[in-house]
Amino acid sequence: MRKRRAFEVFTLSFLDCICCGFGAVVLFYTIVQAQAGAQEVLHIDQLTGEVSKLEEEVKVGTRNLVVLRNSLEKTDQDAAAAKARAIRVAAELKKRKEQTSVDDGDTIAKREHINKLIADIKSLEEGNKRLQGGALDKGPAGDRIKAFRGRGDRRYISALRIKGKRVLVLLDTSASMMEDDVVKVIRLRNQPEAARKLAPKWRRAIDMVEWVSAQLPANSQFQVYGFNVKARAVVADTHGKWLDSNDPRAINNVLAATRNIVPGDGTSLVNAFISVRTINPQPDQIILITDGLPTQGSVPPSRKFINVRDREKLFDDATKTVTRDMPMDVVLLPMKGDLLAAHAYWRLARKTGGSYVIPSRDWP
Repeated sequence: MRKRRAFEVFTLSFLDCICCGFGAVVLFYTIVQAQAGAQEVLHIDQLTGEVSKLEEEVKVGTRNLVVLRNSLEKTDQDAAAAKARAIRVAAELKKRKEQTSVDDGDTIAKREHINKLIADIKSLEEGNKRLQGGALDKGPAGDRIKAFRGRGDRRYISALRIKGKRVLVLLDTSASMMEDDVVKVIRLRNQPEAARKLAPKWRRAIDMVEWVSAQLPANSQFQVYGFNVKARAVVADTHGKWLDSNDPRAINNVLAATRNIVPGDGTSLVNAFISVRTINPQPDQIILITDGLPTQGSVPPSRKFINVRDREKLFDDATKTVTRDMPMDVVLLPMKGDLLAAHAYWRLARKTGGSYVIPSRDWP
């Protein structure tokens, strides 16, 4: 009887299977780990890109922060300057309010004064109308068509004789005819028209026109032209025409229009002399009532300020248009500081064979 072979649990085939299984597990594990490593590397790359992006954003943010910090500093400076300016403005407003309260009181007083002047003017105009109505019905006694009553002793004015058959009065109506002092003229220039009409020097000029109208010879003709930068008859629809000195209505219309003039603007003497040529026949006596050298020629000057020498040249240019057939009597109401005017107008009167008068303050 043959002996049985011994039985072994761990045979070669079983060990091979165990080794193969273990190898498979190791291989599977290796593959899994390799795949996990690749994903990890990819994830790290993504994180690295995000980190780089964040770093770039941090750099941009840092630059913007610097700009913002500079802007904030400038804003703080502007705010401080604005605060200081606001304090100054508040102080100025307070000062202005205090000044305004004072000025309001002055303004009310001035307004009341102006209203009173306007009321006085209306009263004078009403009285003048009544006098004019009486003058149309009855003339003054004697050979004068109009009477004149002044304040001063007028005997010294005998040098100015109204003897022409055609008498033309050239009345300066510029702003300087309101006062003898330039500063006072500037103040009056900003006043209402009523106050400018009542300026003392201007009232004297109007009184001189009235005095001339009272001295007109019988059966003569007359006309009154006002001039500043332009020259025109004081009664607009009579420009270039002679008026009858025997007609009380014509004289009263001229005087009323003269009183209604508001002095203003500069003086163009050449335009005044040129206007003489517009009336036909020509005057045989011209009475020029003015106060100083002209401030412009036939056209407005190119600059606001004009010195004395330029004004003297404008005067000389104007007198070139005057001939001996234009006899001119000059009544000068001199301005303070206009030293050359007196001699210049004396030369003009002498050139044309006329009289030259600087009346005192109480005339007429």
